[in-house]
Amino acid sequence: MKKLTSLIAFLLVSAFCFSQTREQDSLTIQLAFQKPDTAKVKTSLRLIQSLYDSQEYTKALQYISQSEKLSNDLNFEVGIAEITYFKALIYAEKGDYINAVNNYLKSKELYSKLQDTLSLAKVNNRIGLIEIERGNYEKGLEFSLSAIDIFEKRGLTKDLLCAYNNLANAYHSIHNYEKAIEFYEKTLELEKQLNKQGSINTLQRLAELYSQKRENRKAIDYYEKALVVTTSNDSVRGEILPKLGGEYLLFKDYEKSADYLVEGLKLNRRTKNENGLLISLNALGDLNLQRSYLKYAEDQLMEALSIAEQVDNKSEQLKNYKLLKALDSTKKKYDRAFVWQRKYYDLKSEIEDENRPNFERSYTSNVLFTPDLTTKTKEPTPETDLVTEQQVLDSQKELNRLKLIFYALIGALLVVSTFLVLIYMKRNNRIKYMRELEEKNKKIELQKEALSEQAQHLEEINKVKDKLFSIVSHDLKDSLTSIKGFIDLLRDGSLTKEEFNNLIPELSENANNASLLLFNLLNWSKSQMQSLEAKPTLFDVQEVFEEKVQLLEQKLLNKSIKLRDKTLKDFIYADKSMVEIIIQNLMTNAIKFSRPGDTITVSNHISGGKAIISISDTGVGISQENIDKLFKNTSFTTTGTNNEKGTGLGLTICKELVELNHGQIWVESDLNVGTTFYVELPKSKPQHLD
Repeated sequence: MKKLTSLIAFLLVSAFCFSQTREQDSLTIQLAFQKPDTAKVKTSLRLIQSLYDSQEYTKALQYISQSEKLSNDLNFEVGIAEITYFKALIYAEKGDYINAVNNYLKSKELYSKLQDTLSLAKVNNRIGLIEIERGNYEKGLEFSLSAIDIFEKRGLTKDLLCAYNNLANAYHSIHNYEKAIEFYEKTLELEKQLNKQGSINTLQRLAELYSQKRENRKAIDYYEKALVVTTSNDSVRGEILPKLGGEYLLFKDYEKSADYLVEGLKLNRRTKNENGLLISLNALGDLNLQRSYLKYAEDQLMEALSIAEQVDNKSEQLKNYKLLKALDSTKKKYDRAFVWQRKYYDLKSEIEDENRPNFERSYTSNVLFTPDLTTKTKEPTPETDLVTEQQVLDSQKELNRLKLIFYALIGALLVVSTFLVLIYMKRNNRIKYMRELEEKNKKIELQKEALSEQAQHLEEINKVKDKLFSIVSHDLKDSLTSIKGFIDLLRDGSLTKEEFNNLIPELSENANNASLLLFNLLNWSKSQMQSLEAKPTLFDVQEVFEEKVQLLEQKLLNKSIKLRDKTLKDFIYADKSMVEIIIQNLMTNAIKFSRPGDTITVSNHISGGKAIISISDTGVGISQENIDKLFKNTSFTTTGTNNEKGTGLGLTICKELVELNHGQIWVESDLNVGTTFYVELPKSKPQHLD
């Protein structure tokens, strides 16, 4: 496909060149047989235009010289103005800006006399282009803006395209990005009228400008259009691909970002495009740093650093320093991170100084004309030769006095210079000392922060450890001791079979208590160590209730508590094992604080697109003071209606497990009336997790 495209392009160019050659031959023959009048000048101008379009500047200048002489002989002002304008165009193409501007100014003067506003606009636009290329942006903008209105009224697409592009480049150079985008988009519209796609340069500039403005979706759109246009230019593609990958990286779209970045890296390695390779490596380093692939990130960023020191791309070098600082900070290498930070700010200051626009320059400050140095001197007259001896002596004394003053000034200058040098050296030493001290202070601060974090982490671990030992040594020990006592009595034959059968429910109760306590204890310790993660799936919550009702059936019978099951078949999106823990803890609590004859009701319904689980009892209820303590990690616990003990961890674990599944838990209770616990969980995957 690429070969076919190249062949078609070659044939079109060949056909165009052939048609131009035929036109030039025809005009040359026509010119040879014409009389030396204004018609011949006009024919010559058409030929000069054709030669200029085909970039045959030397040949065009030959015809310009002949036509200029004929126009002057005929006093043909229109011809003289046009010829002067063409001379300026050719000088500009050759880079001879002094002669170009001189001829533009001359043609402007001639067009003014002829009152040719369109030609004046073309001249102003061309002068604006030269001034912008030479860095005189203010003057360039002034000239180009003066031409825009006329081009727009006349509908001159090519001239308007040139003017829009000039203005866009000028505004871009002085960092007026809003105006630059406005005129680049106008340029793109006209380019589409001419070639239906737009130039790569305009598309790239728009993408870069939108990227700078943080309008990254638009930047992606223009980069992708630029890729479509530049299917055969590997050098340009090599720089667009990593930039496009970098834009997707800003949206955390790691898959697309990686595709573009890897393709760009391969292409730049193959074409040995160091600038494109630098951009690719920086972006890949950023990608791997975000994904915590630190080894890959370090290799890529260090390779980018070695290239950045050879390639003149300070913006990418600045980005490299910033990423290296982030990498070493992540790896806790704060001393190296500080070195990269200092290099980053030094280079940033240097770039800001270079990019500061200078509006003081104008084309008048450049030498456009050579001054006439052939000034005439007066011939000596006899009176000037009559100089007396006294006058000579006076002159000699004055000269000696001036010499003395001169030497005194030189001596004073040397003394002052020495004094200033000493002050400067002392100041530099002080600044160097202060910088070193500042670096040491920052390094100490970073180390202090790291030690503080470690100390806090150790303190939290110690608290968890103390809590675990406390529970294991008291609550879990009591349950296991009770079970062991029953087993010892059975082993020693102290219990009859009938007595043992009567004690089985109590033994089972103790075993269940120990199991639930150990279960809660493990999950609580995991959550404190921040290693507990939810693995949500879709499941029927009614099935969980059925399992837990069967498990706790003996406890309900032992306390003569009625159970009303109002659960419905309903699917929720959460970690099933965590929901089982939540329901078991809440039902166990309801049994614990219910009296014989009380009723426990379990139910579920849908509200606002969320699943609501409720477990209520007609037990002793909870005071407002104790409600405030329930979900806090303070090990708050009270004994049940049958003196049941607890660890104070059950509701804390419930709250943490509910929040891990993006839900919420709350309670409503009245003393001696009853308590209802509510749990809200999602029915589908939350949108912010997509």
